Amino acid sequence: MKSHPPHEYSTNYTRKVKPAKNATRERGSIGSDRRGGRSDELCSETTMSNPRLPVELLDHVADYLHGRKEALRNCCLVSKSWIPRARKHLFADIRFNTRAVQESWKEMFPDPSISPAHYTKTLLIDCSHIVTAADAEARSWIRGFSCVVHLRVYIRGLYSYESVAPLVPLHGFSPIVKSLRMEAIALPSSQMFDFILSFPLLEDLAVINSVSYGSPTPIHPSNPPKFTGSLELMMAVMGSIARQFLSLPGGLHFRKLVLMWTCEEHVPLTSALVERCSHTLESLDITCYAFGTPIRRLSPYG
Repeated sequence: MKSHPPHEYSTNYTRKVKPAKNATRERGSIGSDRRGGRSDELCSETTMSNPRLPVELLDHVADYLHGRKEALRNCCLVSKSWIPRARKHLFADIRFNTRAVQESWKEMFPDPSISPAHYTKTLLIDCSHIVTAADAEARSWIRGFSCVVHLRVYIRGLYSYESVAPLVPLHGFSPIVKSLRMEAIALPSSQMFDFILSFPLLEDLAVINSVSYGSPTPIHPSNPPKFTGSLELMMAVMGSIARQFLSLPGGLHFRKLVLMWTCEEHVPLTSALVERCSHTLESLDITCYAFGTPIRRLSPYG
């Protein structure tokens, strides 16, 4: 009987068994009845019906196991048809926080075009150990992550400006990023804002515990992101990044502002941001350390 690969089931397999031409018919043998009388030539047909499971059912099973990594790995061993849905959950959230993790990924998936990176929706990258100038090339490993929606980047060694790796290789690597969180990053404000603007569909932005230095340079992109979600600016970047946002043409559309400032000069910037978002703003959260004592205001806006 011809063997079939997994999930390549035969739907109408027929086997015919005939008695030998000169075979002696014995009691109870094929071709005779129990009483030894001659019967017509026997054709035994066996039908094996193994229909494929509906794709929707396979998807439901994989979705149900979305948080169980070991079970999802076992699903990949069942059949090739199970692999895509299982990989969707296995590679949905990827974190490159050490060089070893990155090297292991590159060794396992040397060709970005066929790697499972396109299943990733949430990506975390420690740029101080992972990103290099060579990663700006078209066939770099980072280019495989073209379907990332939520991006988080950070750089260890906040005040070691000379050792900070540039963010240029990450510019626009995924055109559908909607949420960006930047932590512990020290860069010139123009470079930081240029990186932010490289994601055309960006809605939510958080810049936390970071330092931007140098005079802000006005940037006038032809098609800036809509910025329709939330803006979270804290500590040292409050002034420089806020000025960059205020220089954008066409107004701002954030629905939520979370602002933390440390000096009195941030007060007019806060007022200006609130004014620019007044037609869409729904929530306002302000924490002020300007006078030595934190003052917090959290309220719906409207």
